[in-house]
Amino acid sequence: MKPSIYIRSFSISLIILCSCLSFSWQVTPHKIVWNDLKDVKFKKRFNKQVSMYVLYPEFGDKVKALESKEVEIRGYMIPVDPAENVFVLSAYPMAACFFCGGSGPESIIQLKMKKPRRFATDEVWTVKGTLKLNADNIEELNYILQDTEPVRKH
Repeated sequence: MKPSIYIRSFSISLIILCSCLSFSWQVTPHKIVWNDLKDVKFKKRFNKQVSMYVLYPEFGDKVKALESKEVEIRGYMIPVDPAENVFVLSAYPMAACFFCGGSGPESIIQLKMKKPRRFATDEVWTVKGTLKLNADNIEELNYILQDTEPVRKH
């Protein structure tokens, strides 16, 4: 009978150990700020598809190190097309954002929400998601946050 007690104790200990290890391996998002995304330069190149010159990003090492990582960032929500689940997070309110106020393209992130939801323009939110760098597709922004989830409203 004693061996079965030892085996049971060992099994329980192993389960507890594995639970603790899996908990400690959970990935916490990298908390970033807008300055972290400024390690980028832009070069004008002619795009045949749209017959005009377009700014293409050349990402620096600091930004490249964030690619495919889960990040968390705070900004102003801009619902572009909520019915199609298209949102942008901006370093600045809509009146001063890249589209309206002349800020740079590094001051906005395209959000691909994990679950559809509604946001009001200029609500301040912290969101998290996986950062994708886009250097070629002119139909999307240079920074894309995939599987985006709202973390908290400020």
